[in-house]
Amino acid sequence: MAGLADRIYGHLPLGLQNAAVSLYGWRWKRRRYGGVFAEELRHFKEREAYSREQWHDYQTTELRRLLVHAFETVPYYRRVYSSAGFGIDELRNFDLVDLRRLPVLSKNDLRQYGRSDLLSSKPEARGEFFASSGSTGTPTSILFSEAFHQRWSAAFEARIRHWAGLDRSMARGMIGGRRVVRSATAPPPYYRHNVFEKQTYFSAYHIAPDSAQDYLEGIRRHGVEYMTGYAMSNFLLARMFDDLSLQAPELRAVVVSSEKLTAHMREVFARVYNCATYDSYSGVEACGLISENASGELMSSPDVAVLEVLDSEGNEVGPGEEGELFCTGLLNFDQPLIRYRIGDSVTLATSQESELGLEMPIISEIGGRIEDVIVGPDGREMVRFHGVFIDLPGLVAAQVVQEERDWIRVNIIAEPGFGEPEEKLIAERLRSQLGDINVSIDKVTELSRNASGKIPAVISRLEA
Repeated sequence: MAGLADRIYGHLPLGLQNAAVSLYGWRWKRRRYGGVFAEELRHFKEREAYSREQWHDYQTTELRRLLVHAFETVPYYRRVYSSAGFGIDELRNFDLVDLRRLPVLSKNDLRQYGRSDLLSSKPEARGEFFASSGSTGTPTSILFSEAFHQRWSAAFEARIRHWAGLDRSMARGMIGGRRVVRSATAPPPYYRHNVFEKQTYFSAYHIAPDSAQDYLEGIRRHGVEYMTGYAMSNFLLARMFDDLSLQAPELRAVVVSSEKLTAHMREVFARVYNCATYDSYSGVEACGLISENASGELMSSPDVAVLEVLDSEGNEVGPGEEGELFCTGLLNFDQPLIRYRIGDSVTLATSQESELGLEMPIISEIGGRIEDVIVGPDGREMVRFHGVFIDLPGLVAAQVVQEERDWIRVNIIAEPGFGEPEEKLIAERLRSQLGDINVSIDKVTELSRNASGKIPAVISRLEA
């Protein structure tokens, strides 16, 4: 929901908001699960039995197909690859081991060319752009054709839900970035229900001791069978249930993403919901998928992407070592992301032998960030603010800093032309999440780093 429809939604009464969420869910369900979905799901399940040799052959074939298509139909790649000395014949016979010879696609390249030179001249039908600001507010737009959306949804169903013992027909509770409850001061309920997908969408922006009972009533009322979405937001809610001695129903699973999942989070989920937790890694870019199987092994899906895990010198790391991710998505031909520097890191498992006999790469840890928690004046807690920075032209990167309980400072890096209207919108969006707070906007040349040299998206200066 965006633009005029988005503004109208905020003024609808509760019943019509639920109807609007359900209507959106009906359209979303048809788009994701129609067309090639069933066939693609079958293929994803069949490929799980592949040997390492079969995976190598599969990735080689798909990579060559992608590279040739990109060279022939995507202006950016034709220009960049030609300048680097690559021709069509070499790409037709390209080997996986040579992937590091290709230029890297940066976030800035995607931001600059994502709606122009990175698009294929021969797109699939019914493409839509989906916005992502990234953890530090770097805005990008990802083009999803309907068929690509279905391929991606099939991968998600096969490797995330099925591996967690779930399927798309089960009732789920979701805590994500959508603003289903618009006002920071809105009364309960703090959730809306999408009847067509049996999805109860809980607000990530109203989780507080005084609202915990309402969230629990939403879980019970709609028969939620598993919780999913942001790791930290789900944890904050479960911890409040635990602290307040609220008895939550037993769930089938908790499936989380977006933030680092810790052992303590797993313990709280197990205690509150009496179920296992499954970690996952993906993103709007849809150029990589890592998910946890029934044996607790994190595995990357080679039929979704070729993932390179490289050290600071650009060399592949070995088992047991951490490296930066470079992603080459194999599902999106309309806006190919080839050697995309996504900005995340993983550690390869020391042993690559799966207890389940699956011959996919095993990851011991997803190096996601553990962000500080922002606390509102009324005690609500949240960590995710990327929705504040979506669709702001000229914004390069941003960082949220809590100086005091009622004072948020936003550090931004912006291009010329980013001015008072955009700054005002950032402040309005923050107040709609946190209530009546002071917001200051500081234009900077670089964002603050932590002791390890990394740039956190959220910083709290409050005393613990």
